[in-house]
Amino acid sequence: MSSHPAPVTESRTSPDGAPGVLIEELDELIGHLLPAETAWSEWLQEVSPEYRFSARNMVHYWALRQRDLRRMQSRLASFGLSSLGRSEPHVEGTLRLVRAAAAAMGGDPWHRPESGDVDLERGRELLRSRAVELLGSPPADRRTRIMVTLPSAAATDSGLVRELVERGMNLARINCAHDGPAAWSAMAAHVRSASEVTGLPCLIAMDLAGPKLRTGPLQPGPRVVKIRPTRDALGQVLAPARAWLTSAENPSPVPEPGLVTVPVDGGWLARRQDGDVVRLRDSRGAKRAFVLTEPTATAEGVLATGVKTTYLTSGTVLHVDGIHDPCPVGLLPAREQSLVLNRGDVLTVTRDLSPAPADYGGAPWIGCTLPEVFDNVLVGQAIRFDDGRIGGEVIAVERDSLRVRIDHAGFGGSKLREGKGINVPDTHLPVAALTDKDVADLATVVDIADIVQMSFVQRPSDIERLHQELHRLGGDGLGVVLKIETRRAFERLPQLLLTAMRRPGVGVMIARGDLAVEVGYERLAEVQEEILWLCEAAHLPVIWATQVLEQLAKSGLPSRAEISDAAMAERAECVMLNKGPHIADAIAVLDDILGRMDEHHYKKNALLRQLHSWKPDATG
Repeated sequence: MSSHPAPVTESRTSPDGAPGVLIEELDELIGHLLPAETAWSEWLQEVSPEYRFSARNMVHYWALRQRDLRRMQSRLASFGLSSLGRSEPHVEGTLRLVRAAAAAMGGDPWHRPESGDVDLERGRELLRSRAVELLGSPPADRRTRIMVTLPSAAATDSGLVRELVERGMNLARINCAHDGPAAWSAMAAHVRSASEVTGLPCLIAMDLAGPKLRTGPLQPGPRVVKIRPTRDALGQVLAPARAWLTSAENPSPVPEPGLVTVPVDGGWLARRQDGDVVRLRDSRGAKRAFVLTEPTATAEGVLATGVKTTYLTSGTVLHVDGIHDPCPVGLLPAREQSLVLNRGDVLTVTRDLSPAPADYGGAPWIGCTLPEVFDNVLVGQAIRFDDGRIGGEVIAVERDSLRVRIDHAGFGGSKLREGKGINVPDTHLPVAALTDKDVADLATVVDIADIVQMSFVQRPSDIERLHQELHRLGGDGLGVVLKIETRRAFERLPQLLLTAMRRPGVGVMIARGDLAVEVGYERLAEVQEEILWLCEAAHLPVIWATQVLEQLAKSGLPSRAEISDAAMAERAECVMLNKGPHIADAIAVLDDILGRMDEHHYKKNALLRQLHSWKPDATG
């Protein structure tokens, strides 16, 4: 008898994961594809012919994810077979190919199978070509494009726009919630000019504002500014208190950041000389003195320098030493007010948009800009304010108001200001995504943009209305990006994609800020993954947005976490940066990160548990 054990062979019907068992499981999965097409047939038949293969593949992916495949993935991997974790672009082709390999391992002759409509290479190529069609060609050193939100200054500063293009901006985003048609047209002209001069292509995407669900106004605070010196830990003055005195009739921008602007009469300002001493009594009655200096010969204002903290109000009289030439301070901006809310407080939210008092005497209230909230919210539902910084539960609903018990706020209280976003993730709001303002803005969008981005899309009818308006305005050639920023949009994502695919040029933006508030921060990671997967199955490009390198753009210094977050964004076809004083630096850093990651990573490998997110009948 040989001292060596006999080789172990597994039969095709072995229960512990032999090829025969895998073949049966793969056949079962393949058998679910056609019934899935039947379940989604009403949606599939409306898709544009050029998207038909992609739509069927997306439905196949939906069918695949109706089962928990994690144990099967482990068995496939143990045989050295594909674990299906990268099957999104070519579901049927992957299943048939893996089945053929399992059959060959079980002793059948090898035959490369028919791959279905979308094979492995065609699936990837469809996504690449659609990304180019919508977002333009990527730079040579990275696959992922960079979109940048233009600040208002881009309407008047062509040099700023050119710098952004040179640093690596591939798409310029214009937000229609700010500025107006004249400013948008100027921004677009600067982008086109910068692109032509530099030879670097840069497309223009315009965000429609959508319905506004925000807090109402607060009563304005006092018109006062604080001018103070910089002191060390011992209270010694390191730098003087300084203000910028400029004409109230024709104000000039501050010559350097951080200066307080004080409006005064232009004639009085013209009579001032370098070295004049101005004296005043501030809002507390304290005597203060400032020395005036002109920063340049052509300056349209003067610097006022003092050594003590001063509270300056509108109407404060300025006196010049040695002459009788008094001048009152002009109209200063009102101090922004806020409600300070603590856990356990009860906030009343009203239909009435009258300015609410900040000094509310223990019964805080504030208006809401969207009347539909009061007709649809229910007791027990969640409501969140200011990107989720403050949250609570609705405890009472009346015709024109609702009461909210605050259960989420910072220790010591959180400040709620006017114009901050409100989210009601549990509430169905019958509000169209396309507002009258959006329809009016589309006339400008069609003239100057390459892409229109639809905010707060929630139902297929929203997309149908946008398609109708674009057709009416001759904008059939514009790309359309769906911004997924609500729970209802995520829950209806397959229906939204299939509706958008009735015309060419489709993409998706993952608006992570609002989406995190809607689904909960703890779920955001998994939700954005599922969006990426489904869009890859539909061969549709994705824009990864919200708070990417935000600290760097605002302060000039990145956090460690946001650098890792930016590296993860390489999995999308485009990454969006928001505006900030250091946006040019943020572009350069992101360009470097994406270029480095391009050599290491493409998409992902996933464990395929069962998904419960999407149903064919989610049509409402």
